[in-house]
Amino acid sequence: MDLHHVSASLGIMHPLCIARGRNAEVWDEEGNRYIDFIGGIGVLNLGHGHPTVVEAVQAQVETLMHSAFNALPHRGYLEVARELNAFVPVAYPLSCMLTNSGAEATENALKVSRAATGRQAVIAFDDGFHGRTLAALNLNGKVKPYKSGLGTLPGPVYHLPFPSPDSGVTSDQAMDALTRLFEVEVPADAVACVIVEPVQGEGGFRLLCPRFAQRLRALCDAHGIVLIFDEIQSGFGRTGGRFAFPRLGVEPDLLLMGKSMAAGLPLAAVAGKAALMDCLPRGGLGGTYSGNAVACAAARAVMAVMTETQLGQWGARQEAAIVAAYQRWQASGRFPMLGAMTGVGAMRGIVFEDTESASGAEHLAALLTAARKAGVLLMPSGRRRNVLRLLAPLTTEPEVLDEGLTRIEQALETLQP
Repeated sequence: MDLHHVSASLGIMHPLCIARGRNAEVWDEEGNRYIDFIGGIGVLNLGHGHPTVVEAVQAQVETLMHSAFNALPHRGYLEVARELNAFVPVAYPLSCMLTNSGAEATENALKVSRAATGRQAVIAFDDGFHGRTLAALNLNGKVKPYKSGLGTLPGPVYHLPFPSPDSGVTSDQAMDALTRLFEVEVPADAVACVIVEPVQGEGGFRLLCPRFAQRLRALCDAHGIVLIFDEIQSGFGRTGGRFAFPRLGVEPDLLLMGKSMAAGLPLAAVAGKAALMDCLPRGGLGGTYSGNAVACAAARAVMAVMTETQLGQWGARQEAAIVAAYQRWQASGRFPMLGAMTGVGAMRGIVFEDTESASGAEHLAALLTAARKAGVLLMPSGRRRNVLRLLAPLTTEPEVLDEGLTRIEQALETLQP
């Protein structure tokens, strides 16, 4: 694979070039077959080339490929906005803006929060990830590689420990840190918004503590702070439901969506209460490609396929297979580097611990290489890059999913204990 004219600043996980894909299977340019547990980093919850999406995209290409919505509206954007109102499980009428990417959704949520509150400060969380654009970067909960060498970033941004059964941080500890923040660093009435992932993606597939989420919701209400849930990776079916936030028992003021929203075409959104989304002057939101007609056609097909019943069945099946395989691997005693399982539903990670022979990150890096040779493509996550994240399409055929898990086990057997 020739990367001579590609920026060396792009990190390449696997040294191969994919030529085609079908659901959870991909083939490289040499014809080698792999089972894809990366799924475009959470973009392909419906797999490669879902037939309903392909049909919708092909039909749209033949009629209208693009119209800049701010100049000439098109029906696709209007229909996606209308259907999101039914698809997102909140009690209030939804107002939205479509964007090209999750990072762009994040940036616009910050604009909306600032305009609505007249404040600037933002609270984010350790190990969170919200994008690679300049303002989104400062929200991310780790320095390397995203913030290295960039100097002062847009702010002010303050970080709190992320409370989760998977992080070892309790709700009380996180609330104590928030209390200290308001007493020592920034007053509550200077904070525009709090942004948090109901399930962290890059951070290692960790579920936000529901008790903390409920206390955070009450605190934001008391101080007029906008609560933003980032479901760019956890949304559109990844956890086995349309979104993860209903598990927390609270609703956000603004919701960020992306990745699997259009099954591989670039589309994302920031949506929420109309009083917030309408606070900027006319023309304050928009973008040339935002809400592209072909991407909108794909998103409408995605929402039609992702019924609660279908997602529940897919999620339960995948969760059961992954959990059973993990429990079998642990019970065997053959893999001392295997630590805890993180996440919820079908959004699962596996922590790799240090052993006498290698660090957890080194074990996982070795696994990625061995698994690729065995025909499975995997991806790391976590601050130390020691959490395996499993993102096989929800539509993966049971026999292909089982084959992939078996091949991962074969790759585990090559690791030094």
